[in-house]
Formats: sequence, C-alpha cells, structure tokens
Amino acid sequence: MYETDGVGPFRPGIGGLPPYLAGREAERGLFEQRFRDLGRGATLADLVVLYGPRGNGKTALLRWVEARARENSGLDTYWLTADEVPEPGTLARRLELGSWLGKLQPESVSIGGVGVSLGTPRDPPRLAEALEKRARAKPLLVLLDEAHTLKPEIGRWLLNAAQAAGSQAPFLLALAGTPDLQARLSEMGASFWSRATKLPIGRLTEDEAADAVSRPLATEGFEIEADALARIARESHGYPFFTQLWGRAVWRVMVDGPDGVDTVTTTVVEAAAAEFESRKNDYYLNRLHELRRRRLLGVARQVAEAFRGRSTIPFTELDKVIAEAANGEMDVVETGDALEHLGFVWETKGVPNWEPGIPSLMDYILEHAPAPRGA
Repeated sequence: MYETDGVGPFRPGIGGLPPYLAGREAERGLFEQRFRDLGRGATLADLVVLYGPRGNGKTALLRWVEARARENSGLDTYWLTADEVPEPGTLARRLELGSWLGKLQPESVSIGGVGVSLGTPRDPPRLAEALEKRARAKPLLVLLDEAHTLKPEIGRWLLNAAQAAGSQAPFLLALAGTPDLQARLSEMGASFWSRATKLPIGRLTEDEAADAVSRPLATEGFEIEADALARIARESHGYPFFTQLWGRAVWRVMVDGPDGVDTVTTTVVEAAAAEFESRKNDYYLNRLHELRRRRLLGVARQVAEAFRGRSTIPFTELDKVIAEAANGEMDVVETGDALEHLGFVWETKGVPNWEPGIPSLMDYILEHAPAPRGA
C-alpha cells in the first residue's frame, strides 16, 4: 500500500484552500495588484465582490487571498463570516478595534469587557475612523465570507464605513457570497457598491478541472493516463466540488491498491466512479429536496426544460418560463431570485443572460422531478 498521511490531498466540501487552486488566474492577478497598491499606501476606495453558485470555490479563493496576503505583502488581514457580525460591537471585537475606538471616544467604549459599543448601525463614522487609523498603522485587508447572509442594517453600516475608510487609508474589504449577493447588497442601501470590482466565480474549464485533480495526485507520486484524466475532467462538469470528489475517490483506490502501482488508469477511474457517483447523487438529492421544501421544484423542472441544449437564456425569456410555471401562484422576480440564491441558475458579469449553476443538476431534476400535469 502506498504510504500517505491517511487523509490524502483532496478536501471536498470543507471550503478550505485546496492543494492546488486551479484556474482563477485573472482573479488572483487582480488581488495581487491590490496587495501591491495597499503595500504602497494607496487609498483604493474600492470593494471587491466575489459571487457565484455554491461549490464553485469562492471560499477557497478567499482563503488563497488570505494566505497570500499574509505570506507576501505584510498586510493586516482578518477573516470573518457574516454570522460573526450580528451586531456592531461584535464586529469591533472581531477586528480588534476596541483600542482604536477607545482613542476616539473612550467614554462610550468598554475596552476590557465584552460589551464594546459602537452606537447604532445607522451611524458608521466611528467605525470608519477606527478602520482608517488601523490601516494607517499597517495596510488592512478584511475578508468577509457568506456575505449574502448579512443583516441589511449591519451590511449598510459596514459598507459605508468601509467606503469612508478606504478613501482615506490603505484599506480593502472583500466580500464573497451566493449569486444573489448583488441583489442583497442593493437592498442594503449603500449604493456605491454598484461601482465595486465584481468577480463572478463560476465553473472551471475542462483543462482547469484536469489540473485540479492531476497536480495534487502528482504530489502524491501518482501519474494519470490521458484518457483517465479526460473522463474525470468531462464528468466533473467544471464544478470544483466535483473535482475534489473525483480526486478523493481516485486517491482512495490508489492507496488501497497493490504496492508499487503509481499510474491512474481508466480501470482505476472506473473503480473510483462508484464513490464519485454516490457522493454526487447524494448532493443532487439534497438540492432536489431543497427546491421541494421551497416549493420551487416544479418551476425548476420547467427552467431545466428551457435550458435543454442551451448554455444561456436571456433574462426576459427566463422570466416568461418562470411566469408560465408559477401560473400566477408566485411572484416571478422573487422566484427567480430564489433560484439564483440556490445556485440553480445565475447571471454572470455584464450580460443579462442566465446560465445553469451546474448543467448536470438540471439533468438530474428532469429525471427525478415530477413532470407537469398534461406533459
């Protein structure tokens, strides 16, 4: 048996940094430039918004940003999730801003206890000033994951403070969330966000999906035949979560196999396919029930029908499909937003077209969801 740490290099579903971050060259290049700008003391007055369906690697990319910033650019770097900032005082504590706020208004801040107060979310100047002072001491990068779950009043308060701080000091806030993050930011009333740098995080190309599997296997001492890798890349559908599932399944077959075998063949991939298909179908079954619980399964099936043989659909056409499927029982825009939040469909940057979150999920829904009456 091949000696290993017992876990292997693949980490499907944990939202961490994978052993090899495939693709995302443009996004990584943009952050590298932002690091250089911050390191020079530039005031960016910018906000970076990463959005895309679940499982496409937004958190992984944000983890890369965190690691890269700490390793190479000497930035103050903080990682947050939206559930860690339920109210303003919590955010101050998480960002270790108590001492800075104390310098500004000591009569209203408790430095030693857990009851740090920042006033109300409707009044962000004190947070902005604290962030500015902190960033002047050392360039500051704040990364906020699951931003689509921010309470609107907290989001508005944070965004306004971030804009004010970023216009005066080397400070940058980067947010990541589901495809409806943009709509939720609009609801927060901080209109400047629409001028932010927006990075849609979608599926990988087949070549990138192949790299996501083959490179970590190579670090374990395993080569992979071209035909075997082609199947993995094809059946991953460019979905990063699936590349990790494939990699884990293949790795397990290899380490449980005979000693001295170091080539992943088509036979190995066939043996790994059962585990991959089982995990994929479990995932899709959960998504089906998620749609069902939200009473969206019938609409989702009609949308999947409309996407047969097509990679994109204009938003006006999708609205018509939803309206016909909803039959007056659901609001068209709200239903579309719900499908977007779940990652069943999403709208990429700059073009009013919708595309599937995962095309093979639509195939699964067509196969397993009830057909409309009369169909």
